[in-house]
Amino acid sequence: MSVLIIAEHDNQQLNPATLHAVTAAAKLGEVHVLVAGSGAAAVADAVKQVAGVGKVLRAEAAHYAEGLAEELAPLVARLATDYRYIAATATAFGKNLLPRVAALLDAPQVSDLTEVVDGQTFVRPIYAGNAFETVQSDAEKLVLTVRATAFDAAAASGGNAEVLETEATPAQNLSRFVSRELTQSERPELTQAKIVVSGGRALGSAEKFNEVLTPLADVLGAAIGATRAAVDAEYAPNDAQVGQTGKVVAPQLYIAAGISGAIQHTAGMQDSKVIVAINKDPEAPIFNIADYGIVGDLFEVVPQLVGELKKVV
Repeated sequence: MSVLIIAEHDNQQLNPATLHAVTAAAKLGEVHVLVAGSGAAAVADAVKQVAGVGKVLRAEAAHYAEGLAEELAPLVARLATDYRYIAATATAFGKNLLPRVAALLDAPQVSDLTEVVDGQTFVRPIYAGNAFETVQSDAEKLVLTVRATAFDAAAASGGNAEVLETEATPAQNLSRFVSRELTQSERPELTQAKIVVSGGRALGSAEKFNEVLTPLADVLGAAIGATRAAVDAEYAPNDAQVGQTGKVVAPQLYIAAGISGAIQHTAGMQDSKVIVAINKDPEAPIFNIADYGIVGDLFEVVPQLVGELKKVV
């Protein structure tokens, strides 16, 4: 059996999340990767070097430039004839594209899988990550989205896959790209960061959010995250949101400052290797999942922590 992974990229660089999907797909059979874009030769060259990739399919067309799901879905559905499994990471890209592909194929989809048991059996979280269900399907084709944080990344080098050109599908013109506003930051990308410092509504304002968390993130070289409540209150931008309706992260170290531990948030960070919680309420639910807890005023604790870290970092 073979698996077709849809690569996520910006026509220049491969999204590292795709490397995690390769690891998951390798448990199901030979891995092929589709690179659909416009001027995406550099991405195809990068993918062919990924360990575990057997073949790269490259589709070039102007209407693939922005990765619109409406344009990519017919291409994936056409190529799916030769594959048992169609997969992508459970990012906004994969969540947008693959349900459309599943509908076109009239095939079932297993979303956000965290474990591949065998070719018919998968594990995925439910109830905001408070439980896991085992899903079995003997369907002729399966569409899968993979939670990147649940699998190690495949090595970005060591492979030597063949690159084949594949014909583009006609433009659908069902949607159009208007603009994209990207946050420019020297910090690590949130979902790929090894250390994440996050703040909640308890910080009180955008000014305090930045004043308290930025020095801590700077000394640790960390990414900055936020709860949905903090984002809704405009303390932090949307792309910083961690949680069930935000980004799922699993860094080596996650520091939660002023975060109560609502299910909506913990669903996106509970797989972190080490969790440190700072909260003045000793009964806060966040302490139930924290490896280390500090009960105290975050406006006093965090600056003290920064001061001590500067002595050793």
